[in-house]
Amino acid sequence: MRRASRKSPGRGRLPEAAVAAPPRTSDASPAVRARGVGFSYPDTPAIVDLDLEVERGAFFGLLGPNGAGKSTLLSLLSGVLPPQRGSLEILGRPTGRWPRAELARRVAVVPQRFEISFPFTVSELVLLGRMPHRPALFGESESDRLIARRAMEATGVLHLAARRVTGLSGGEQKRVLVAKALAQQPELLLLDEPAAHLDIRHQVSLHRLIDEIRQREKLTVIAAMHDLNLAAAFCDRVALLQQGRVTAAGLVPEVMTYRRLRETFGIDIYVGVNEITGHRLFTPMTGDTGNEAQKSSTKL
Repeated sequence: MRRASRKSPGRGRLPEAAVAAPPRTSDASPAVRARGVGFSYPDTPAIVDLDLEVERGAFFGLLGPNGAGKSTLLSLLSGVLPPQRGSLEILGRPTGRWPRAELARRVAVVPQRFEISFPFTVSELVLLGRMPHRPALFGESESDRLIARRAMEATGVLHLAARRVTGLSGGEQKRVLVAKALAQQPELLLLDEPAAHLDIRHQVSLHRLIDEIRQREKLTVIAAMHDLNLAAAFCDRVALLQQGRVTAAGLVPEVMTYRRLRETFGIDIYVGVNEITGHRLFTPMTGDTGNEAQKSSTKL
């Protein structure tokens, strides 16, 4: 089956002459390995006995209803939250053994919401991605500015460099946030609902951009997603989360089945196949159409 087209000349790639990234960790271990991980907020379990493994270089989707634990899991993977139970390894090392500054150089996060209270220009915001690489109290170097420029080129926002971020459209702001993350030169890129608040054209173009960057820069991408069709089109593998647990993980055809999706989301979802791309298609069913959805989706 063919996956979504990912060729977009001039974008999604840092130029060949880009400043070299820091030495990467060994490729022998998975990007993420979680065993029995647990985390609770006061009186509220968020992640419960979670097992998960993500191969390096994957585009991995986290799927599940609101409150399933997707955002909390991303916070654990970024080092913002420490696991309270179990073991969690990021890029081959337990999270507790990563110096915070070094982990910040290896893992970049694109949040769902980014409240900007200061009138940064695009260039200034992207340069913030270089902060983990700079000595304390030092301003950006010429190398930092070059890396930031090339990150803006790769994401197609260089022409916006002098614009105020607050004056950009939602799609432009998302690309700027990806540029900021790319300027960190990470090995692991985490995204929380990258398609949120975007129209369908910008949803597709943003995911295509992220996937181009993943392939060409050899990144691992983990994204919390709500759109099942985007997940099927762009992800190598996915995991279903429910009440803080991973209930299934693996290839899209193995995980995104009628039965598993119904158990996860509590509604009937017709599962079909796009005859042009070969990707799976998902349509929530309304009224008394559940039986028909089940019959039509039986083989999927």
